[in-house]
Amino acid sequence: MSPTPRRILIMTASYGSGHNRVAQTLAEEFRRAGALAQVVDHFRDLVHPEFDRVTRELYYSVLHRTPALWGLAYWMGDQLSVSSPLLMGLNRIGTRKLRRLILADPPDHVVSVHPTPVAALSVLKSRGVPIPAHTTVFTDFVAHTQWIYSHVDRYCVPAEEIAHDLTARGVPRSRVTVTGIPVAQDFSRPSEERAAARLALGLSPRLPALLLMDGSSGGFGRIEEATRILLQMEEPLQAVVVAGREEQLESRLRALAAGREARVKVFGYVDNVRQLMAAADFLVTKAGGLTLGEALAAELPVICFGSLPGQEARNERFAAMAGVALVASSPAQLQRVIGAALRDPVLLKNIRERIRLYRRPQAARQIVQMVLEGQAAARERAS
Repeated sequence: MSPTPRRILIMTASYGSGHNRVAQTLAEEFRRAGALAQVVDHFRDLVHPEFDRVTRELYYSVLHRTPALWGLAYWMGDQLSVSSPLLMGLNRIGTRKLRRLILADPPDHVVSVHPTPVAALSVLKSRGVPIPAHTTVFTDFVAHTQWIYSHVDRYCVPAEEIAHDLTARGVPRSRVTVTGIPVAQDFSRPSEERAAARLALGLSPRLPALLLMDGSSGGFGRIEEATRILLQMEEPLQAVVVAGREEQLESRLRALAAGREARVKVFGYVDNVRQLMAAADFLVTKAGGLTLGEALAAELPVICFGSLPGQEARNERFAAMAGVALVASSPAQLQRVIGAALRDPVLLKNIRERIRLYRRPQAARQIVQMVLEGQAAARERAS
């Protein structure tokens, strides 16, 4: 008789695309390993769909119009204790329905990829609710206070530096594992040859190629400014610009590149990021956690430009200090940094050597193996 498949509850939230994409990547890996994985959006499924819609619109509006305000809120959240009354109970929202979900159909393990369900699960456990073993997977290169709770059994973090930050904040090192940020399965396979990727994309095999990305949602970074810079530069180059789902941004970019399509190719939302990264010499992007994780997995040097305050600014700082990315804070500086990267192949070679110290393309598989092996050991002890 075959053993009963392990049941895994994966908790996420739709603030930015990174959390959901990591959740889906883990769900697919659990299913490949024979487990039953359920993905639950904390705000949509456990609070209310209208609350989810309104708060996401507010979040995106702040990022568009007053990003410094989000940076301040993110900084303040890092200064406040998770039990601070100044949080006004926001880190306990959704606990009633989460309790009902877990008690009605108990999973074998819970995996969280967003801080709010981490908080809600910890609150329930402190109240005596029987919570299954709980793993928290970081989706940024940051150890932020609002991710850190006493009732988490294991933290999976993207780099050793983040593990050190957690232990400095009182988390036992035995509860922290450096796994990397989970990226799609195609990043764990041998990469397509650059020449073949360029041929498939209609790019020249002789000119250096830049990839410009703004996240799958699009419109939050400075990709339009970066495209203008590339069109003004005299150096021989070619670029692929990915606008994501922002159709107005895509239209503006196509208008900018009109008549210069041999130099700049514009795409909207794409599902072949691995191929695009294989074709490129380096990536110009804002510093989203998952985007950096994908670039590391693809061994693609990064130029951070247009990173938003908050987690992206912290990701950018990490990447620069780790030596896996260059940073440009203005259009003029971006032009200088791109020029330097084009002129100095040793610079890109050195960055790639640093990337090899941090790339972890098997993160999803490692996390799934740890969770399922832990469950198997627990069943053996109970039998």
